[in-house]
Amino acid sequence: MSVQFGRWNVNGKAIDQDYLKRVKACIAAYGPDDARVYASSNLAILFHAFHTTKESRRELQPQVTQFGLIITWDGRLDNRVDLILQLGNGLTLDSTDLSIVVAAYEKFGTDCFAKFIGDWAISIVDLKERALILAKDPIGTRPLYYSMTTDRVTWSTILDPLVLFADKSFALSEEYIAGWLSFFPATHLTPYVGIHAVPPCFFALVRDGRCSVRRYWDFNPRRQVRYATNAEYEEHFRLAFEESVRRRLRCDTPIVAELSGGMDSSAIVCMADHIIARGATEAPRLDTISYYDQSEPNWDERPYFTKVEEKRGRKGTHIDMGNQGLFWLEFDPYRFDASPGSCNCILSEPDRRIEASLDAHGNRVVLSGTGGDEVTGGVPTPDLELQDLLARGEFTSLAHQLKAWALNKRKPWFHLLLGAAREFLPPIVFPVARHKVPPPWLDPSFVKRNRIALTGYERRVRFFGTLPSFQGNLSTLDAVRRQLTCLSPNVGREKRYPYLDRDLLEFIYSIPREQLVRPGQRRSLMRRALAGIVPAELLNRKRKAFVVRGPSSSIAKEWSRLQELGRQMLLSSVGIVDSTRFMKVLQMARQGAEVPIVGVMRALRIEIWLRTIAGRHILDGITQSQEPASLCTNKANYIKRIHRDLS
Repeated sequence: MSVQFGRWNVNGKAIDQDYLKRVKACIAAYGPDDARVYASSNLAILFHAFHTTKESRRELQPQVTQFGLIITWDGRLDNRVDLILQLGNGLTLDSTDLSIVVAAYEKFGTDCFAKFIGDWAISIVDLKERALILAKDPIGTRPLYYSMTTDRVTWSTILDPLVLFADKSFALSEEYIAGWLSFFPATHLTPYVGIHAVPPCFFALVRDGRCSVRRYWDFNPRRQVRYATNAEYEEHFRLAFEESVRRRLRCDTPIVAELSGGMDSSAIVCMADHIIARGATEAPRLDTISYYDQSEPNWDERPYFTKVEEKRGRKGTHIDMGNQGLFWLEFDPYRFDASPGSCNCILSEPDRRIEASLDAHGNRVVLSGTGGDEVTGGVPTPDLELQDLLARGEFTSLAHQLKAWALNKRKPWFHLLLGAAREFLPPIVFPVARHKVPPPWLDPSFVKRNRIALTGYERRVRFFGTLPSFQGNLSTLDAVRRQLTCLSPNVGREKRYPYLDRDLLEFIYSIPREQLVRPGQRRSLMRRALAGIVPAELLNRKRKAFVVRGPSSSIAKEWSRLQELGRQMLLSSVGIVDSTRFMKVLQMARQGAEVPIVGVMRALRIEIWLRTIAGRHILDGITQSQEPASLCTNKANYIKRIHRDLS
């Protein structure tokens, strides 16, 4: 991922050159291939390039146009050919993505954003209009942040410089923390009040000291795809998925795919091999990297990912993730992370092996199966299908499907009907679902202030208008978008997500729900469409188990340090966590009791993150506390061991 950064002193004051030097040093590692600057007295724009395609190596950014525009672009344009044919203007198949984007903006203005298919983020300074435009793709695969005062606006695709060099402290965003503790924060939030993220599908327009955020595109609820046979749906899915993977194989260096042994990653690898064998992509090679844990009975994926390796005739890198402990309790005091996503932790041994493998194979692009479960019907629930039948008044089909699902689920049909119908009613009628109840160790006043974020921004399904299944699809996609915003950018890596391709999503959202999920057949369409491409053992395997023993074992192993940490929790001092109740839950987890472990682990990660930045005086009300002695000792020993290994 290339880095864009800009500061514009709209009051005319000159840019501090020492400030720019500090910013350059901060972002340099993320864009090692080229560094360029546009500078005037009161405006400075930096671009540090990270190249993944042959076309990107010919781009010179920031791009200054004859119309007074200064454009920086970080992305991959998947519909290049269509746009070239549409725009003309001297563009050819050899044109860079940047030149296509510039031509599109000059012709269509901000309407061009809806035409860009791919992963991207863009910033445009219009000197004539004295305006700044910031936008990113509809899925939100690339970050883009900004902050502004009456005198200046600053923006960046990396959060760090906006925080470190602001010359002020920030209030901690309670809503962001609430989201992190539950179903991830809203896409416009950052941990810092006053620093904003550009949401997917929107662009931010900054002009005359004001900022307006406007939607430029959305999925069309009226689009419907209807075929006469199952085979036609299967063929369309297969072609759409193949195109999605092919787009993400556009790279002039070897690509690596995460091969977990699940259906999502296995399908990506098998389809990529199919595409590469036909010579339909420029990627020179596809490597795989797989993770397993011998100590976790529910997570030994080797029998599954080795099936894929046997099919492709090539073994990938295998990483044993077992016996890590809570490695992020050991953090690097010289490193800064702007969000809880990476938690300022020293790399664990498995992480170092992963990085070493990617470096050794020259892998800059990583293919991820994120979103596959959510998009292709990984959760075998009849609710969306039954809600569609209710909304359409198709009561004969409703009765038939209720019977089929009742037999499969071994539940009374009335319970299934009630479960589907309850989402049409106001939340006050039915209690919050058990998995969305805020944990008891949160401060009650914090819960009251942030209940919407803590329950996943849940919205009632509308009976009239768009189909409930379409509403459910967008709600699920929003959850994936929120998850993506919490991922910290990787130095030297670019992640790509085949299941989050816009065209693939448009197809899936426009077909009948019963094609995706059927009684006893989760991911029905995907399984049928990829038969013969993905090994049958993968297509027919049961849903992967959720790992719970590992975290509980790690808590027991690190109990003495966790006890010390719990005595003076920063999360407690700012009124977010009741430390007494939290330690009781930790004690239960230590003893093997069933607890909401995901929230517990996230709370610990946030606590460590707050401790690592407390001494920098970045957050109001977060003061440096005494670190637990055992944590300090362990951290020092850990750093010494790394230095010894390196020497």
